[in-house]
Amino acid sequence: MNDKFNIYTDLAVESKERFKGDNVEISGVEVYENIDDVYEVKLTKVEITSPEGAKIMGKPMGKYVTIEALDMIENEGDNKRKKQLGKMLARELFYMLPVRKKEELKSLSVLVVGLGNKDVTPDALGPYTVANLEVTRHIFMLNHKYGKSKGISAMIPGVMAQSGMESAEMVEGIVAKIKPDVVIAIDALAAGSSKRLNSTIQLADTGINPGSGIGNRRKALNKETLGVPVIAIGIPTVIHAATIVRDTMEQMIKVLSELTNMEGNAGFEMLRAFDDNEKMNLIMELMDEKLVNMFVTPKDIDESIQFMAETVAYGINLLFSLTHR
Repeated sequence: MNDKFNIYTDLAVESKERFKGDNVEISGVEVYENIDDVYEVKLTKVEITSPEGAKIMGKPMGKYVTIEALDMIENEGDNKRKKQLGKMLARELFYMLPVRKKEELKSLSVLVVGLGNKDVTPDALGPYTVANLEVTRHIFMLNHKYGKSKGISAMIPGVMAQSGMESAEMVEGIVAKIKPDVVIAIDALAAGSSKRLNSTIQLADTGINPGSGIGNRRKALNKETLGVPVIAIGIPTVIHAATIVRDTMEQMIKVLSELTNMEGNAGFEMLRAFDDNEKMNLIMELMDEKLVNMFVTPKDIDESIQFMAETVAYGINLLFSLTHR
């Protein structure tokens, strides 16, 4: 499949779904799924354990966790739901940190990086999350009663159009100066399915390539570039226009399949036989040239981004801040 026809997605779970069938095994890729009936959340863990698996999935070796809450948007403003999802995020984040016991958290120095553009709402998850964080590094540095506690520091590097610098360059400088034990990078992602827009949280211990989901790859933030572990937290807020057309096409095929008079229709049978790659090729060939590079976000993104940012911040605060201890 030609690169320009690739389905844009930052989610490891969607990369796995490119391989049809519930029991399809990919060499070097392990998948675990669980439904939390209490919180009505689907938890999927994907671990890429070999270079072969990384090549097939198109993602670095490491652990990826997705928390899918399809009612996240419906519950905007619901403080109880925000706390539920924040607690789940905190739990999964803890397992990715370079500690084994919760008592060790206080001696961990954490730098949170809010990637994205605060002036462009779909790209503002990182800056909005940092705005809701309880940063504590300065408190611990100035007050010796906290002993070896190190706490959270945070930064919002902005985007290249604002600063003239790569986000990675700015983060590298800060990391070299304050020497954190771990970096948590937060960024808006791109989804490969409309059902996951504003409803899926992904955590990854592989770092992040800002802008990769929309084909605008910047310098990576990972252990190789920064010298410390980098955990990425993201929520998909945009989707490629062609993907929306594909989702609509699949729904149309499903509806037409229920009509008996469509059975045997040559055009319908050909359309039904298309795999995902063939559907995307057809869509991209038919789309207006102006739409080929178009990404779309839901109309209620203003309210959604604030709710999502507060949810992510709550999870991080729950682990590290003074008021949640």
